[in-house]
Amino acid sequence: MPADALLSTPSLQGAAAHLADALQAGHVYRREDLARVSNAVDRHLRELVLMGKLQKLAQGLYHAPQQSPFGPLPPADDDVVKGFLRDKEFLVFSPSSYNAVGLGTTQLYNRTLVYNHKRHGVFQLGKRQFDFRVKPRFPKTLTREFLYVDLLNNLEELAEDRDRVLGQARNKLSSFDLDQLQAAVDNYGNMVTRKRIREWVGG
Repeated sequence: MPADALLSTPSLQGAAAHLADALQAGHVYRREDLARVSNAVDRHLRELVLMGKLQKLAQGLYHAPQQSPFGPLPPADDDVVKGFLRDKEFLVFSPSSYNAVGLGTTQLYNRTLVYNHKRHGVFQLGKRQFDFRVKPRFPKTLTREFLYVDLLNNLEELAEDRDRVLGQARNKLSSFDLDQLQAAVDNYGNMVTRKRIREWVGG
């Protein structure tokens, strides 16, 4: 058994102990995953949650916490989202990432965006809130061009000086490879962003 497996304790008996032995520390599980190794999954899940072997993140979604000297570690965002969506096609990031583009944005945001193809809305998963937004397209990883375009798409939502950020965005155009930036605009820009950049490039 792997070293990071969650070990059963003497107070767990029979099938519940067997289920505890099957858990891997740090993993996120759906109820149906665990039902394959339990003959009474709901009762066993309640027992394991009470004992701290599992943490309930949402209905039908559980995390087997990995222990550290400071207590149980939280699950990785990507693992939580993958379990919730039952899908691998998504992009998780914080609006604080916009600060890396160099447009003068400085705010730090205590929220997590999830661009995906399935779910829309704000969901509490464990102790975290995730803002799910259905998008037709998004990159597999964050790029400077995508962040530039997405910042402009969402400018009205941000706690920033709008006119100052727009001025910086226009001045920064020359720092991008225009072909790569245009591809990002075509793939991810909303109508306002496309019109704005078209005017800046033409002007």
